[in-house]
Amino acid sequence: MALLFSLILAIYTRPGFLASPSGVRLVGGLHRCEGRVEVEQKGQWGTVCDDGWDIKDVAVVCRELGCGAASGTPSGILYEPPAEKEQKVLIQSVSCTGTEDTLAQCEQEEVYDCSHDEDAGASCENPESSFSPVPEGVRLADGPGHCKGRVEVKHQNQWYTVCQTGWSLRAAKVVCRQLGCGRAVLTQKRCNKHAYGRKPIWLSQMSCSGREATLQDCPSGPWGKNTCNHDEDTWVECEDPFDLRLVGGDNLCCGRLEVLHKGVWGSVCDDDWGEKEDQVVCKQLGCGKSLSPSFRNRKSYGPGVGRIWLDNVRCSGEEQSLEQCKHRFWGFHDCTHQEDVAVFCSG
Repeated sequence: MALLFSLILAIYTRPGFLASPSGVRLVGGLHRCEGRVEVEQKGQWGTVCDDGWDIKDVAVVCRELGCGAASGTPSGILYEPPAEKEQKVLIQSVSCTGTEDTLAQCEQEEVYDCSHDEDAGASCENPESSFSPVPEGVRLADGPGHCKGRVEVKHQNQWYTVCQTGWSLRAAKVVCRQLGCGRAVLTQKRCNKHAYGRKPIWLSQMSCSGREATLQDCPSGPWGKNTCNHDEDTWVECEDPFDLRLVGGDNLCCGRLEVLHKGVWGSVCDDDWGEKEDQVVCKQLGCGKSLSPSFRNRKSYGPGVGRIWLDNVRCSGEEQSLEQCKHRFWGFHDCTHQEDVAVFCSG
């Protein structure tokens, strides 16, 4: 009897039939059916190496967790926070037929050469179809500054790239506004290869009107199926941050109007300029109300020099920044410095 027991033990502890894990979970994903694969052995949770890891293995994990169909085999290192250094890699490789009910029923191999850089991940369809995540933050990554780059949104300390499907220039306008940049001037489907993302892909479409203050304010659709790849990452370009000043006056709240573009200060032409535009400038500078000066007072600061950046500016008066008003493209005008705008605020 002792000999028979020893033979059985040898069979089930040899490579290919490792002592079975007692549990499995997905960590770091947006919901419980996506994330880095972790298994429990002897009360300790550890990761699984991605050697040979494929969609059949993921299908078994999805079935064991009561999730929907397997939808992907992402790398486990995409999910944050990453596995702790003290946490062990417990399984070198897993080989499932795809019909098993639990990962414990699949052939497994003990660890001999694997690090957390090779952690396996799994993505399953989320059975809670009404799940509508709300992004907690946004950034433009891998661009030449914080106002140009690949769109990434943050949720539960994890950054996700955004698929161009369902994206619009209206959403890009919101992103530019939220980041303190100028107007959205470009949104496109494909980035240069060096700018491709390596993060998980955000699967909830955002329906923005373009007037929202932040992306969090946009209605968010249900979490969908992953039909995108990183070739379809969204790239957005905004104008540089908008800044303005009043120069030549007795204080910061009166003077000739200048705006900053591409690191250069320039003046604004007075074509179409009126009281509503004055109101927006005073509001943006925190200078109270417009005093609507006379034509003579407006010209008392003399003409500016250098660039004339803006012309035909039109505001409703409700805008918080002159950047939100309509205007011609930067540097396009039919003016001279004799037409430079000056603004007087109550201070």
